[in-house]
Amino acid sequence: MAPRASDLASLRRFGFLTLKNYSLIAVSNAIEALRMANRVTGCQDYAWRVLSLDGAPVAASNGLALHPTEALGEAEGLDVLFVCGGIDVRAATSEKLRMTLRRVARQRIVIGALCTGTFALADAGLLRGYRCAIHWENLGAIREEFPEIDLVDELFVIDRDRMTCTGGAVPLDLMLRVIAAHVGAARAREIAMQFLLARDRAGSEAQPLIALDPLPPSLGRAVQLMDSHIDQKLSVGEVASAAGVSERQLERLFRAHTGSTPAAYLAAARLERARRLLRQTGMSVTDIGVACGFTSLSHFSTAFRNRFGYAPRLERQQRAP
Repeated sequence: MAPRASDLASLRRFGFLTLKNYSLIAVSNAIEALRMANRVTGCQDYAWRVLSLDGAPVAASNGLALHPTEALGEAEGLDVLFVCGGIDVRAATSEKLRMTLRRVARQRIVIGALCTGTFALADAGLLRGYRCAIHWENLGAIREEFPEIDLVDELFVIDRDRMTCTGGAVPLDLMLRVIAAHVGAARAREIAMQFLLARDRAGSEAQPLIALDPLPPSLGRAVQLMDSHIDQKLSVGEVASAAGVSERQLERLFRAHTGSTPAAYLAAARLERARRLLRQTGMSVTDIGVACGFTSLSHFSTAFRNRFGYAPRLERQQRAP
């Protein structure tokens, strides 16, 4: 359920809770939208604070830290708290974080997430019954771990008192949506033009799950079907039918735009998904194989070794500190 414009217009004071190895570009884009709104309107309507659990600056994934940083417990009067994640967000969560987020949620403020911060909210049990978004690289992993959450492949989602957003430049789009509710669409466009944005992006736009641009519509439909049914046995005929083309046409499209056949693309996509699950979840190797469409552990292990040169269990060992 989308909030009323008046609800978004009332959001003026933002806190950004930085977790270890958070995405600096995501946080910077969100803050810069607020700063530019104040500059363009000539009013100091928006305020923001950079936060951490203990008040100490936290290193982002690029090694930089934002100053000043306040302790979350000292930052009162927020309308929105964004949990800001990045690389290896699982290692950045803790029981203290879970308890803190639950306490904040009881204060009836809007709780949000940037990039992989969605995982921290899910881990704290704060996303049940909500639609939400997360960076595409973590989408498959969090879907497997939290099946009760309605995760979508959209750029950002505003669902009642939850705001979840993918990474990179998308937080700028989210904040412009919030700002427009207060200053109006025309003034929000002025703000967007300061960032040389060519067009507005709605939150409902799908994330670019693969780096193939531009894709013919029929190939896009085929790829989307494969990505969303990666745990199922799909024939080339089924994919071609869903895409509205013949098998021969589908083969030509895949070779022209990906350099591989549909079957080879799907096999590679399954193994890439498996590698992400090994890195991002605590699922067993067997369960990951099943979730990625492999019929047996031996089949999965052989395919993984053939593609990456080592067994699936070594992927997890290499990640461990």
